[in-house]
Amino acid sequence: MQGSIMTRPQGSAARELGLKRSEFDLAVRLGRIRTVAATDGGRRRVPRTEIERIRDSDGFPEALRAQVKVVGTAEGARLMDIPPTRFTRLARAGLLVPAKFYLNRYRTVVWLYLAEELREFAASELHAPLLTGRAPEKLRARLSAGEDLRPRRWRARHAGYLLGQSSDPWDRAAAMATLMDAVQLTELVENPYERAYLRHLRPEESWYGSPESATAQVVERIVIADNPAEISWLRANLLLSMAEARRLRPAPRPTTPEAMPESDPRAEHALTPQTPPAPQTAEDRPAHGLWGRLLGRRG
Repeated sequence: MQGSIMTRPQGSAARELGLKRSEFDLAVRLGRIRTVAATDGGRRRVPRTEIERIRDSDGFPEALRAQVKVVGTAEGARLMDIPPTRFTRLARAGLLVPAKFYLNRYRTVVWLYLAEELREFAASELHAPLLTGRAPEKLRARLSAGEDLRPRRWRARHAGYLLGQSSDPWDRAAAMATLMDAVQLTELVENPYERAYLRHLRPEESWYGSPESATAQVVERIVIADNPAEISWLRANLLLSMAEARRLRPAPRPTTPEAMPESDPRAEHALTPQTPPAPQTAEDRPAHGLWGRLLGRRG
């Protein structure tokens, strides 16, 4: 009871902070609003002290809204004072990191970016050559080859958010499993009870479309890692987390036949309906950090 008094449900916290639900969700993923695990194992909650801290901060609520404002390609290009075509090339090259995405009615992926980050990028003298004139040869070669790093950049940011919500090795393993192909997960975690437990611990998400729908298949191509370096990192860290998790406690076994784990890897990886995602901040910016090295940026 005390825990409920000292924390608020996310919906109530959003209203108290004067934020739309989409703004609130993005603020959480960016680390602007801290959440804690619910004592009953349900949806994460917001500490009362966190709400008070934000309400007492300078410029509230306009400053917080500005931090989570997202824009698409056209508006982003205007903010940076560059043509939309150049904006798209910079984004495809992984230099502009998507904060969210959604699928339009034609099931085309629409990427959204933090306005605050775009302004910072455009204001940096280091980036001035990228905003005018001819792009570096390496960048042009990669784009000519059809490279598009937007999904990888989004996954790196999303992974930072997932791992930031993890409280123990089982949670970390579940977070990494979220980004992995079900067949690879079955190969690495052979015990079906462990796989069932990882599914149970998966961070709460709500992607688009029912399982096996065309929309879900598009989203899966974004969520699931497909770069060799990315996959290698996930596999290595999943194995390390699983080794630590098994020492911590074994995966629980179901007590009824109905609760037996699925044996079909595709069933284990079925996507459930969700809303557009968004993430953490500093660690997923280009050029540095563990995920920066994982992304394999090459100038």
